[in-house]
Amino acid sequence: MPDILFVKPALPRSGALVLPLAEGFTLTGLAAQADEAVGGAVTRGLEAAGFKGRKGQSCTLWAPGDRNSHISRIVAVGLGAAPDARGAETAGGAALPLVAAEPEVTVATDGLNAALTAAFAFGMRLRGYRFDKYRTKEPAEEKPKLVRLSLATPEPDAARAAHAPLSAIAHGVFLARDLVSEPPNVLFPAEMADRCRALEKLGVTVEVLKPKELQELGFGALLGVAQGSVREARVVVMRWEGGAQDAAPVGLIGKGVTFDTGGISIKPAGGMEDMKFDMAGAAAVIGAMAAIAGRKAKVNAVGLVGLVENMPSGTAQRPGDVVKSLSGQTIEVINTDAEGRLVLADVLTYAQQRFRPRFMVDLATLTGAIIVALGHEHAGLFSNDDTLAQQLQAAGLGVEEKLWRMPLGDAYDKQIKSDIADMKNVGGRPGGSITGAQFIQRFVDTRDGKMAWAHLDIAGTAWATKDHPTVPKGATGFGVRLLDRLVAEHYES
Repeated sequence: MPDILFVKPALPRSGALVLPLAEGFTLTGLAAQADEAVGGAVTRGLEAAGFKGRKGQSCTLWAPGDRNSHISRIVAVGLGAAPDARGAETAGGAALPLVAAEPEVTVATDGLNAALTAAFAFGMRLRGYRFDKYRTKEPAEEKPKLVRLSLATPEPDAARAAHAPLSAIAHGVFLARDLVSEPPNVLFPAEMADRCRALEKLGVTVEVLKPKELQELGFGALLGVAQGSVREARVVVMRWEGGAQDAAPVGLIGKGVTFDTGGISIKPAGGMEDMKFDMAGAAAVIGAMAAIAGRKAKVNAVGLVGLVENMPSGTAQRPGDVVKSLSGQTIEVINTDAEGRLVLADVLTYAQQRFRPRFMVDLATLTGAIIVALGHEHAGLFSNDDTLAQQLQAAGLGVEEKLWRMPLGDAYDKQIKSDIADMKNVGGRPGGSITGAQFIQRFVDTRDGKMAWAHLDIAGTAWATKDHPTVPKGATGFGVRLLDRLVAEHYES
């Protein structure tokens, strides 16, 4: 995607013109000028197509006007009856692929305020993401040709200011998408930790813990997962200090299994290549920290990610092993493919011991069971705190990263009772995503008062198999916008 420009309204001399139109519209401003310039072809074309400006509607008019007109196409997109930021963003995302083949595109947002103009641009930016660094023979006709994208608005300075924090969020989303898209031979724990260093340019303090230090600290559960791979484990601590000096930080924790074979409990071969995105929870936390720092959020935030590779080998963890976690609790490993919860157990404990955050939210591609339950439309939400759960659900709805709250309870907790250790890492097939959450909850320390905690199982939402308005097929970056919205709406000073 090229840089987005905010300019004063003027009818373009060439390229494509995008018209965002609300339901019941009357052509005014640039839209009316364009209609006049092409001899009323816009009015006639929209009427013939039955375009009413409803959400989800679009209409393309090809080469309107006579041979003296150099506008190659006019694209109308619907904003709905009551345009809002979310609708403008979605319309922008829907418009982008309709004009991506054009070198120059002008969007007539002179009928929208600065906030809606910025939202429309944000939607176009999100949809314009591509991960093509390994394509060496892509046909020229398949490459995007857009080199200049201008939004025509009477308030370019105000729109530019409104877009600035959205641009920071887009950067965080793209960072997460890039990490999830990388192949596992390129992105392994040490490399992923190194890439976190890029956040230092935004003012984030980045600290990387290596195996010797992790061993000394007592990360027995996490290191148990990592011991089968020649790729060494890492834990990365990222701190943003934008709030009051003595204010407790918000705590964001991510599972970062850069490739998951299942270990000794090896997965079937079919589809195993998808396990490169078993680090999507960690990628979301890294992206969220980039977004929070990029827009200079007035909050203290700490992001921690546990990075391992889960491989079968002569040194790999075995079913039946017992490991001691950082919390001191012991875990009987029944299934080495239930490894993410072991990683989170130690990282959650460390986050609490060192930072005692205001709350903790962990994100993980934890279970296939959550996909069986919720498909790819919602991520699973588990929480010990109603207020935090409600805040997360509302934030998710606001950015189209939807959550569905799932139950927790003693009956499920009994399923992970072990005969020889404090707990086992799986509780059988029934309620698999719930027993995974119950396991993680055992590492939420409530000795000094209740620690608000939420677990997001994003296994079904980390990767898209088809295009959506603001999410092209592939890595979604799910969780970045959700966490940023949660912080922005409830936890900034």
